[in-house]
Amino acid sequence: MQRLRLSVNVDHVATLRNARGGTFPDPVEAARLAIEAGADGITVHLREDRRHIRDADVLRLRAEVPTRLNFEMAATEEMVAFACGLRPEACCIVPEKRAELTTEGGLDVLRFAESLAPQVARLAAAGIEVAIFVEPDAAQIAACHLIGAAAVELHTGAYAEAGGAAREAHLARLRNGATAARSAGLSCHAGHGLTYGNVSPVAALPELSEVSIGHFLIAQSVFEGLPAAIARMRALLDAARGDTVPGDGVPGDAAEDAVP
Repeated sequence: MQRLRLSVNVDHVATLRNARGGTFPDPVEAARLAIEAGADGITVHLREDRRHIRDADVLRLRAEVPTRLNFEMAATEEMVAFACGLRPEACCIVPEKRAELTTEGGLDVLRFAESLAPQVARLAAAGIEVAIFVEPDAAQIAACHLIGAAAVELHTGAYAEAGGAAREAHLARLRNGATAARSAGLSCHAGHGLTYGNVSPVAALPELSEVSIGHFLIAQSVFEGLPAAIARMRALLDAARGDTVPGDGVPGDAAEDAVP
């Protein structure tokens, strides 16, 4: 089974910086540490209101951190133009509501296919691998293929928030979504709400090529440091793929889901 890429979202390093102003902590330095600790790429979401990551952060990341950059974005003219100038290796088109604290669900590609298709084409023409953040629904995934996307990122939020039988049902939906993505010829990624305690079943899906994890790792770094948190997540991903066995002391689901 192929190695699962870990893309670390550093948005909330910028959230902490912006809480008091100034330049510390620096999300670009966090990105460097993440790559050194075993991450395979960096994700940033440049929002309309610039509530965390700012334009200058993204430009510095592109110039100073040699890695796979995944640019999360709404499908607006401003963001498409920015991405085409930036030319990250990948972008992920997400729904964006001005008042939301975090992305709340997958994009309705069936509804917005006509407006999305030309934006996807522009991004692809700039040499960018275009993914779309969707629910693990076969019809939505098929629509991503029809408008020219190269990948989907499956929304794992409902899975992450559920427990017991409900979590198993959501995992089955993710499994079916990953199968649908492969059948459509799309690369399959996943993200939202993943932690030490819930990531392994998702990481074990053989169709998956990348997970994007941000808030949990940045929050967990308060307790154990960013390099240690990323190394620990990297070990769990590798173990789920059968590459390694995580060391003693990696708590199980109940303990880790209580961590901020």
